[in-house]
Amino acid sequence: MEDEHVPESVRRRIEEILKEIEEEEEEEDYDYQPGSASGHFTYDRSLAASHSYLGEAEETHNRIGFLEGGAVLILPLFYLEGVVLFPEATLPLRAVLPSYKAAFERALGQDYAPCTIGVVRVERDIVNRRYNLATTGTTAEIKQYRRLEDGTVNVVTRGQQRFCLRHRWTDDDGALVGEVQIIQEDLPLRTPQEAVGKLAPLKNLRIGGTFKVPPLTGSQTNPNNYEDGNDSDAMSEANFERLLTETERRLHQSALCSCYGSDAIDETSSDEEKFGQDLECQPGRSQLDNDMKLMHTEHSKRNEDASPGVGKTAFLEVQPCNRVEQENYPINHFRDVPRAFWPGWVYRMYDSYSLAQKAADRWKNVVSAPSMDGFVMKPILLSFQIAGKIPVSDSTRQELLEIDSISYRLRREIELLESLDRIRCKICQALFAKRSDILVMSTEGPLGAYVNAFGFVYEIMTLRKAQGIAIVGVPVRDYSWFPGYVWQVTQCMSCGYSTGWFFTALKKETRPFTFWGVTTSQILVESH
Repeated sequence: MEDEHVPESVRRRIEEILKEIEEEEEEEDYDYQPGSASGHFTYDRSLAASHSYLGEAEETHNRIGFLEGGAVLILPLFYLEGVVLFPEATLPLRAVLPSYKAAFERALGQDYAPCTIGVVRVERDIVNRRYNLATTGTTAEIKQYRRLEDGTVNVVTRGQQRFCLRHRWTDDDGALVGEVQIIQEDLPLRTPQEAVGKLAPLKNLRIGGTFKVPPLTGSQTNPNNYEDGNDSDAMSEANFERLLTETERRLHQSALCSCYGSDAIDETSSDEEKFGQDLECQPGRSQLDNDMKLMHTEHSKRNEDASPGVGKTAFLEVQPCNRVEQENYPINHFRDVPRAFWPGWVYRMYDSYSLAQKAADRWKNVVSAPSMDGFVMKPILLSFQIAGKIPVSDSTRQELLEIDSISYRLRREIELLESLDRIRCKICQALFAKRSDILVMSTEGPLGAYVNAFGFVYEIMTLRKAQGIAIVGVPVRDYSWFPGYVWQVTQCMSCGYSTGWFFTALKKETRPFTFWGVTTSQILVESH
């Protein structure tokens, strides 16, 4: 039934092309791996990332400072169908319509946010025949621009900050304008407070067989330290200890020593065994008992309503115990003793840095290029880098853009990378390719945004091979997004909707010789 929609001449042409591809692969022993430079891969990926098809452009030489979260400003807007822009991602634009030309001129001349525009994704609702406008977008800085003789303006922009779209309208000059509010980004702390309470973990500081609690320093309380790759555990702990009384601080530090000791115990031991050993080996037990009594007295005087185990004053009354007497206490009694930390696996579930490392590893296994290892100590940047390049549909990437928590965004990206399986047509669910068919043709990654001569912007995913897609156009060399290749229009063989393009190298020695580009707005990524 699928073949009934395709003319006989087109079907024969497809069979001939596929046969030529197979012969080329057999002749050259071509065995390309996704994201790898092996397998005789000869194409220069930097050519696609440079967007050289736009011609020579003029630099704006602007350094746009980052705005504080909550800042409100008015920006010219660009509504793009099937395109999701993330901070640090490159977006080429071509102003052909008068409204977009006016928007560019406004952006280049404005004083409050020079060379800055807002980019918002638009989704076409085929069933209801309308367009749905997203409320979360990204500001973009104009890095390069070129005015052509016909009035068209070619522009290369770079994503800056996420924003919420509050109002939008059309200005007197025809430019699309909107009032936007910059989103305050989440700090990449070790443990989000809303997830596991106010306490944060510290590294095991066992030095020379003794336990040491770090003193509070000014650098530990600097909220910007994460940008330099510093560990934020001490920062979180410092904020917590500042709220404690002297007695509570001594008790807390004793609990830290107990926690450090338990880190050295075999992870296969039960919680009861670990906790029992903590109490047994903890030094200064009698002093700890006295501190707990004194602290409980202080707590009772405050008459605060706090739940056990949550917050700085939530401690329970315990009876004094020592190493000799503890054998008379059931193990459940020790569970009533307040502990300063949750189990390690809980922290790893929400720890931004642990999740960043896991996400970088998953990316390496699935895509491989470009490497994300350099962003592991900057979780927020890593989350945007992966979200901007991950080979999934534009609707899924818009979902990632709207997530405010760094930890939750990274966890969602890890889930997507682990489950990414098959790529299908969004309209009829016809199978196009498998995960192993993903091809990296640009230094930007397997997914990138490109603009055609008519000003339409497309995000495409590049594939080494595909099925169920028909080539319906003649080869064209002009305005090729991948220099050295000609392109042809393609469509789904089942439903007839446009799917993207088929690229063929001009030189036979170029590898890969052919590849496919499918638009993310036309695909449905299926998880296994």
